[in-house]
Amino acid sequence: MHTQFSIDEYDAATTYIRTRIPQQPTVGLILGSGLSPLAEAIEEGVRIPYAHIPHFPVSTVEGHTGQLVIGQLAGVQVCAMQGRFHFYEGYTPQQITFPVRVMQRLGAGTLILTNAAGGLNPAFRSGDLMLIEDHLNFVGMTGNHPLYGPNLDAFGLRFPSMTRVYAPRLRSLLLETAAELAIPVRQGVYAMVSGPSFETPAEVRYLRAVGADAVGMSTAPEATVGHHAGMEVLGISSITNVAVDTVDSDADTSHTEVLETGAEIVPQLTRLLVGVLRKMAR
Repeated sequence: MHTQFSIDEYDAATTYIRTRIPQQPTVGLILGSGLSPLAEAIEEGVRIPYAHIPHFPVSTVEGHTGQLVIGQLAGVQVCAMQGRFHFYEGYTPQQITFPVRVMQRLGAGTLILTNAAGGLNPAFRSGDLMLIEDHLNFVGMTGNHPLYGPNLDAFGLRFPSMTRVYAPRLRSLLLETAAELAIPVRQGVYAMVSGPSFETPAEVRYLRAVGADAVGMSTAPEATVGHHAGMEVLGISSITNVAVDTVDSDADTSHTEVLETGAEIVPQLTRLLVGVLRKMAR
């Protein structure tokens, strides 16, 4: 399950966007489930529906608006994806990450990824924020890797190191900002599974045992491709539910819960990201 894109196809999308915006973005921002309201904080935003951009996929999931919003946020020119694409929608890893390479071609050297995730770490609670230190890409490890196929040398190496996918400089900047704003932030490992079903209790226990602190259905492919292309990557998970680890539990996870909790987290996450961007602007 793979799709190959050429440089010409990436550049067709880039050119379409560039002719519609006054300034090139320096930061790419991908918003997860329930987090689309973050884009409303962007000033003088130019909104471009995905369906209008050559070769772009289209969001099919509730809570994902399906447009690029390009403008200024905290003094930084950003290109925000208001809604992302997922493997479970039937998209290939190459389609999922197509926008990341377009952002890089537009001039973005930084990629900020947000997502809604289930908390695996017993200390985590619904409503927490988790700074992603590293990830487990189960979809990529089982053959559906976003760098599968011929390497495009214009973006990066055939065999990129994955030791520091999430930039230490940006992680330090976020923790410093969180401390200044008195916003509690967890840190941990994010596990990506394919979905669309939520995890069984046995899967929750397995993921916890292999070192994952949170689980979701996105982010790892975008982080991998951004890192491959030389972008500095920052990842933040909104813990929108606590994963259920026993079949005898009365609790159930639902997409409605994910969206509702995600919306509640937005004001705090907005303050945090705005603070980080202000520091980057300086």
